[in-house]
Order: sequence, then C-alpha cells, then structure tokens
Amino acid sequence: MKGPALDHRFGGFERLEEPRVVVDVPTLRRNLARAINLVGGQAALHPHVKTHKSLEIARLQRQTGAVGFTAARPYEALMLLEAGLSPVTLAYPMTSHRTVCALLQASSRQGDIRFIADSSETIEILSRAALETGRTASVFLKIDVGLHRCGVDPRAPSTLKLCADIDHDTRLAFAGLLSHAGHAYGATSVTAIRSIAETELSLLQDLRQRLRLSGVNVPSLSIGSTPTFFANAGFDGVDEVRPGNYVFMDLTAVRLGFAERSDLALAIAARIISVNDRYAIANVGSKMLSSDLGAHGTSATTSFGEAWRDDRTAPLSVAKLSEEHAFLVHDGDRPPVGTPVLILPNHACPVANLSGGLLSLGEPDGSRRIATEGVFSWSST
Repeated sequence: MKGPALDHRFGGFERLEEPRVVVDVPTLRRNLARAINLVGGQAALHPHVKTHKSLEIARLQRQTGAVGFTAARPYEALMLLEAGLSPVTLAYPMTSHRTVCALLQASSRQGDIRFIADSSETIEILSRAALETGRTASVFLKIDVGLHRCGVDPRAPSTLKLCADIDHDTRLAFAGLLSHAGHAYGATSVTAIRSIAETELSLLQDLRQRLRLSGVNVPSLSIGSTPTFFANAGFDGVDEVRPGNYVFMDLTAVRLGFAERSDLALAIAARIISVNDRYAIANVGSKMLSSDLGAHGTSATTSFGEAWRDDRTAPLSVAKLSEEHAFLVHDGDRPPVGTPVLILPNHACPVANLSGGLLSLGEPDGSRRIATEGVFSWSST
C-alpha cells in the first residue's frame, strides 16, 4: 500500500479474486505483545475470544502471555476447554441448566470454567447444575459499572446479599467481582475513557471493601473492555483484565485515540466491480462488513469503513452498504473496474464473525492460514 498507515502490510491482498477477510499476522503479533507489555505482570490477561473465534489466535495469545480466556457463548467456552486452553470465563448469564451441566462436565478441574451471575435466578441455576454434576461451580458476580446491560448495582444493598448467597453456597465457589465498561466505546477522547476506567475501578474497590467488612472475601477483581484497558486508570487491586478487540483493532479504536491505522490487523480484501458518477461499487456488503457503526450501538461516524487503494495515499469512504455491495465515494477520482481495495472496518468483531474464515497474510514462508469457526487449516499460495 502507498498510504503511509498501511505501507508494507496485508501483502498479497491485491491478488485475491474474491472478497476475503484478511489478517496481517505481523501486526497481530505486535498487538499481542503490546497488551502484555502494557499490563506488565500487574494483572493476569484473560482475553475475550468473541473477537476472533479462532483456536490458532487463542494459542498465539497463550504463547504471548495470556493466562486464561473469556467467552461469550457456550460453544466458544467448550472449544477452549477441549483444546486445553483453560481457565475460561463464560461472561454471559446462563439460563440453561443443561448447558451449565455440560460445561461443568467438560471441565477437568474446579475453576476450568467460570460463570457469571447477576440475579438470584442465575445463581440458583448454577447451584442446581453443580449439585446434579457433583462439581463445584466457580461464579463471579457481574457488576454494572455504567453500561446498564447486565450486572447489578454496586451500591445497592441487595448486591451484598447476592455475594453472600454465592459465598455461602457449598456447591459454588465465589470467584469475585467482574465488570465490563463497554460504555467507554461511546466516549469522545482518551481522557473521557480514562475517567470511565477510574469510575469502574473505584466502584469495584469500594464494593470489595464493603464485602470484606461484611465477612465476604473477594478473591478477584476482573475488568474488561479494550478502550479502558489501553486508557486505563492503573491496575491497582485488579487481578484480571479481559480485553478482546486489542488483537485486531479497528477504526473505532482509531477514532477513540488508543490506536493508529498501522495497528489494524484485520481488513476486507475486495474489488471494484462497477463505477458510476458518484460511487465506485465494491463486491462486498453488509453480509461481510456488517452494518455496525461502532461497538454497543455507538454511531459517532456515518461511514461504514475506509477503502484503500495501492496507488493512493488517502482512502475512499464507504458511504452505504447493500447486502453484497459497498458504495465508495470517489469524488471524481474514479478507480478502474477490477481495482483491488482493502477496506478497514469500523468494528472488527462482527466482521470476523461474519467472515466464514480468516485468511492470514504476511507470514514469512508465504503460507496462508484459513480459520473456520475456531479451527485453522493450512493452504498454500
């Protein structure tokens, strides 16, 4: 690429004849190392695999220093358990007794699988599954630190009771307090993100102290979100961090100010298939790019990505999407039909999920790795 932010990256994308989601492996490796260097051993890294859904990338994370993993779906957790990549935190309240039993039975040791709860109902489901399987279920209490999605109010008296209920149940092991400051994606600056991180940490530390005074020991504080990981308020008292999107980064991370375009490890390789007076049309649409303008429904941008050409130093804006078409605004600089373009997405997580496979670029031996639903297989170029 001639653009300075993309120079010497995603090598070979222009040779692809069909749309593909591609990963620049050297950039991916740098992102993994950056995270480990940032945390500096102050807290354990338990990255979220929903970003990539790839065993191969999870193994790279383990090799780079990840201690455990986080999953959103039971099949993701099971995939990791079967690959020996535990402990796994299933950061989603479970309402299926049968699913909890299956995950407990798939774990070989207590703590291999860790659940979250934010209600008496979800605590009861975990307790009954533990009784039925003869296992002890490790449980975090999910704390709402501002996203107002899942989680309990850290200031509510009922929160102390829920913690005590977990702690006193002999079939459960209280793992600690877990939070996700996802509302940081709606911030407008690194300073604003750091303020959110400070609030998250203060709420958790205060609750931990109140629980100790009430006789409940809190083994761990586990915090998540990529923005608050990079624009952090320090890791004092934090035992675990669970960023996900740090492996790929995306234009949302660039907009928020904790990444540069040179940090983006995932893109979509496409081609121009038609040109009219206003738009160049690329052969990829919402079924691969997604229609996401940002994480958690944030919409601080009106573009669906940036399309880069190898002969230009500035991108074309992705103004609109159909299911299989992207509308690129060319402003009179009409690219020829057949021109390869590399599209940087707003939000990498749904793109990886929709991809049907990740094609890796930049390997020293020139090989390509294709990931499908968490499994990498090899193919040569």
